[in-house]
Amino acid sequence: MTRRVAAALIVLTLTLLVAAVVPLALGAIAHERDSFVEDTARTTASIAGLAEERLGDHVADDPALNAAIRTASRQGDGLLILNEAGDVVISEGKPSDDTWRELVTQSRQQNDPTTALTNDRAIAVQTVWQDGNLTGTPIGTVVLERPISPLSQDIANLWLYLVGLSGLAMIAAVVVAIYFARWVSRPLANLDNAARAIADGDLTVRAKPGYGPPEVRRMAGTFNMMAGRLEALVHGHRAMLADASHQLRTPLTALRLRLDLLAVDSAPAAAAELAGAQEEIARLSRLVDGLLATARAEAVTEQLEQIDVFEAVSERVAAWQPVADGNGVKLVAEHSAISPAPRVALGAGHLEQILDNLLDNAIEAVGEEGGTVRASVARSEAGIMLTVADDGPGMTPQERSRAFLRFTTGSQNGTGLGLAIVHRLVTANGGTIRLADTPGGGLTVEVGLPSPSES
Repeated sequence: MTRRVAAALIVLTLTLLVAAVVPLALGAIAHERDSFVEDTARTTASIAGLAEERLGDHVADDPALNAAIRTASRQGDGLLILNEAGDVVISEGKPSDDTWRELVTQSRQQNDPTTALTNDRAIAVQTVWQDGNLTGTPIGTVVLERPISPLSQDIANLWLYLVGLSGLAMIAAVVVAIYFARWVSRPLANLDNAARAIADGDLTVRAKPGYGPPEVRRMAGTFNMMAGRLEALVHGHRAMLADASHQLRTPLTALRLRLDLLAVDSAPAAAAELAGAQEEIARLSRLVDGLLATARAEAVTEQLEQIDVFEAVSERVAAWQPVADGNGVKLVAEHSAISPAPRVALGAGHLEQILDNLLDNAIEAVGEEGGTVRASVARSEAGIMLTVADDGPGMTPQERSRAFLRFTTGSQNGTGLGLAIVHRLVTANGGTIRLADTPGGGLTVEVGLPSPSES
């Protein structure tokens, strides 16, 4: 952001400088040229006044005219004084071409002074009048050619001055732009880092509210207030989960033990009833465990860690293999040829929970019909695709639309919390989950997980 803001301010300053300096420079150059030509014309008119006595009165030696000629010689000017017939009477320097002849003809036709500016000199032509009377008889012409090297030097100095001034303005603009950009962007970057840290699970991080524009400072203060409340809520939630876990599991465990003791010396009829009660207690325990797991999934704030997906899938498949064998289910882990090994960024233990719930649901769905459950890993555009597919009875479109809601299950023994837990763990870690039909029958769960570079 600092670079973008600084670049925008620099471009704006450069545009304003170009829009202001270039017209100013062109106007100043035009003024310098006009002044140079006018000065040449004034000098020519002054020499023409001095040449009137030489041409009109035929004075052989005129000190004033001689001084003017010497001055023109020192300055490198070319000077021609022509008589009435157009013959050169006095010549100082040599004209470079015949441009002055065209100007002499034009001046005589218009009876007016004539000037011209070429690439290397300024030319002025002035008619000499008898007794200085502009309505009298012309008795000659003065031609003055002046090199424009002084003008070129003045123009170069002008450009150098304007470019130097613009350079100083640009340096000042760069310094101001960088300072302003950092003044704005640093607090925002700090706020962004704090938000990322909180998203990664560090709830103690706070933004620095005393820097930057007032709007950013207010935003930082509001963010810190939000972070404080979030920390209090999460900690309170975790404390409630710990208390609930203790308060609910302890009575259930004690009740199960008492029923076990009663079942030892009970009659067959009473023992059957006690066995049914024990099954209900076991179901209630699973329900409590599922509710606590769901609550933990909704309060995900753990630090992210990089996990080898192949290794995690292999470990969980191996752990669930005895359960699958006991239910007559074939459990297979399939890995496509991916190099290097795919890794994902998830909270600690979340991938194991996701796999455990998906494998448990799949094995339970297949039942004792001798089906197959396949767990596979592949790369996708979004990162890593984890798939658990079974060839059990599957789900109807209506059941799939409600599968991620709590207590929604197609099994009499299930709690309806497995897919709800998976859904919350996946989405809390920035992933996606989708249910589809397995070709040939069954349910396929596709879990898209972000890779570390995209998280």
